[in-house]
Amino acid sequence: MTRGLKLTDILITIVISLIFGIIYKVWGPLYGIVSAAGLQLEQLIYGMWFIAAPVAYLLIRKPGVALLAEVAAAHGEFIFGGEWGVATLIFGLGQGLAAEVVFAAFRYRRYDLIIVSLAAAASALVSIFIDYYYSFLGELAVWNLFILIVARIAGSIGIAGVFSYYLVASLEKTGVASLVRPAGELDYESLD
Repeated sequence: MTRGLKLTDILITIVISLIFGIIYKVWGPLYGIVSAAGLQLEQLIYGMWFIAAPVAYLLIRKPGVALLAEVAAAHGEFIFGGEWGVATLIFGLGQGLAAEVVFAAFRYRRYDLIIVSLAAAASALVSIFIDYYYSFLGELAVWNLFILIVARIAGSIGIAGVFSYYLVASLEKTGVASLVRPAGELDYESLD
């Protein structure tokens, strides 16, 4: 299996990302509704905005896919009229880079729940730093900021970590994942 991205890898990643771009766009109003409940409860669903990177990585399993997926999904959300405008692109780049760094730290050889959850948490942390410059985080009381950070990381692990892992595991059981992954040595050996 070659390590570099081929055109088919890029196209599949873009298609996955555009689907998540639409989901991100639809997720915005839900986030607004949940935020009305207060106590940073909306942070528990914030992890949906990080899901493109782990899903694409788990499906394609090549370097660069997580970054490409998150950036493309952010562009998709922006193109489909996401309410956060150009800032969405900056968030997508930061979140994608964070996930990519985690996958690179394990040399793109691990595809388990722990690694995907670490990537989700890293994306959450980067989004908090970006949010600090784009929003009101610097004005929050320490206890409220603590709740926001804990809730966002927990929600990110739950949605972009656990949910994405089991989503791809379900796709693997149906055989869909094998359609988008390149053939490996075992696949070629089984043909003999």
